Amino acid sequence: MVSRICKSTVFVFALLATAVAAGPARADEEFPFGFEMSLDAARMPGSKRIPSLEIGDNGEVVLELWCKGGKGQFSVAGNTIIFVPGAMENRNCPPERAQADDDLLAALGDTATWRRQGDLVTLTGSKTLRFRLNTN
Repeated sequence: MVSRICKSTVFVFALLATAVAAGPARADEEFPFGFEMSLDAARMPGSKRIPSLEIGDNGEVVLELWCKGGKGQFSVAGNTIIFVPGAMENRNCPPERAQADDDLLAALGDTATWRRQGDLVTLTGSKTLRFRLNTN
């Protein structure tokens, strides 16, 4: 009888330990509202910028692309995501950077699903875009 109680107690503690360990992992898999993230891409020649998205708590987005900047909005339900760009500020850009910005905005607009693994957020649509959370 005592042996059975000990085994049951050990099992309950093991189950609780597993649940506690799984809690933070699940939190890491949530959409990163309230974070800034940078595109996982190389810098363009002649530029020091990497596109970044600063995502507010309600999905509002401040975009800083290779050249242009502006605002937008993410709507998230489960693993489904919709991005709606707002007005973009046209800065004095070389044509290749302006085109890269337009291509990135189009890819963001085509995004249909998202996935997060730790500090890496993957947006999937017509193209796959990988972003890294700025956690420093």
